[in-house]
Amino acid sequence: MSTAIANLEAAEQRAMATFPKVGGFPYLAETLRRAGVQSNVWFLPSCQSLYLTVKGPVIIQGAPLLSGAADVPQFDPAALIRALRVDKAGNRTFEQFLMASWRAGVIRYGVDFIARTVTYYGCLDESYVET
Repeated sequence: MSTAIANLEAAEQRAMATFPKVGGFPYLAETLRRAGVQSNVWFLPSCQSLYLTVKGPVIIQGAPLLSGAADVPQFDPAALIRALRVDKAGNRTFEQFLMASWRAGVIRYGVDFIARTVTYYGCLDESYVET
């Protein structure tokens, strides 16, 4: 195991040990930032996640949200904002958040741990940014 993977996994374990049900993402993001994670890009619906860290890049392949061919939902910022509000309130799992984001037309999102922003993208490069 590389030092980049070991560092990322240790930071995730620290964050999840005391992860609050409400407002958990900012806590996770700050823990990862302090561990030297600079950015993270999630690709939906494949659930592939690329982390760029000071110790090197790491890619994680999660369980895909779907398989086979599928129509890509139209980018719907209002539906995405609703999904974000439900998630921030602690009322869904991460997997449910990913599926709700996909249904809102999100094909990828990028977290900039330095600028403290998350940008959600549709397939036609539409975007929505949260700080």
